[in-house]
Amino acid sequence: MHIRIEGLHKRFGSVSALGGIDLDIASGQLLAVLGPSGSGKTTLLRTLAGLDGPDGGRILFDDRDATALAARARRVGLVFQHYALFPHLSVFDNVAFGLRARPRRERPTPAELHRRVDALLAQMQIGALRDRLPDQLSGGQRQRVALARALAIEPSVLLLDEPFGALDAKVRSELRRWLRAIHEHTGYTTVLVTHDQDEALELADRVVLLRAGRIEQEGTPETVYAEPASAFAFDFLGRSGHLSGQVRGGAFHPDGSAFALAADGIGDGPARLFVRPHDLALTAPGEGLDTVVRSVRAAGGRHVLRLDLPQQARALELDLTAATGTSCPAAGARASVRPLRYRVYAGDDRLD
Repeated sequence: MHIRIEGLHKRFGSVSALGGIDLDIASGQLLAVLGPSGSGKTTLLRTLAGLDGPDGGRILFDDRDATALAARARRVGLVFQHYALFPHLSVFDNVAFGLRARPRRERPTPAELHRRVDALLAQMQIGALRDRLPDQLSGGQRQRVALARALAIEPSVLLLDEPFGALDAKVRSELRRWLRAIHEHTGYTTVLVTHDQDEALELADRVVLLRAGRIEQEGTPETVYAEPASAFAFDFLGRSGHLSGQVRGGAFHPDGSAFALAADGIGDGPARLFVRPHDLALTAPGEGLDTVVRSVRAAGGRHVLRLDLPQQARALELDLTAATGTSCPAAGARASVRPLRYRVYAGDDRLD
């Protein structure tokens, strides 16, 4: 299913939830819609599903105008964060529900229904749970049931709304890999809404970053992470730190520091430099930015240093691994650091 969205608008009272979205989703693509709370990502998903009607614009499914179609007519598979399973129905009956609810002429025979549901349960690796009720399942098992139920109706498109948000980190990581494998097996056009950057960057073929109801950036996960189009995108996608300062004559001068860094192509005026923790390195005194180590903590094979700089509102984080061969300074020590890779953005607008 190829999806095209043209000039989509949606308001709730005086609030513009979607402010003119234009988006093309290729058939068989897994698209992640990423953004902070209130950015419009769930509204976009609900509008695609037919649960909310837009105030303007069009939604086309394979060049068929689906804007006014009811949710049932769109045949979308929906998976929610909190599963939305029927508590009184077994795993088998939850998965079979959508098939049994079809009009009689479209309903499979009992034998075909059992064959299809059992095949799905096996594919989801929950065949042994077919007779259990939802409250007898773990969170990860419930989410597998919810996905099996969505796939049972052979949807035109699969829509996932924060599907792993209620799960712990280990289960979430396992289910991400599993969902990617399921996507590659089924080939469904899939739209995943999430606020989890790691989830989006690991799972998706393409990422759309929303901000205040508009598209801030879109592209492959590699592109949006390595080449953020704005200060907001850099700050939102992955861990980052920034320095405020001024650009003068093609160089960025951080507030409170005499150390300058190249800022080619950026006009003179207020600006901010953004850098990721793994792109900062300790240097000899006088060869970088002078900082004071606020704290040091161990984190999965690395040390994370929080660094205070004069006249900077936010501390910088630096990741130090044993592989660098550099000794770790203690809290309270002075340290000089240099960005190895960074980006400078003109202006000092709000990041939220």
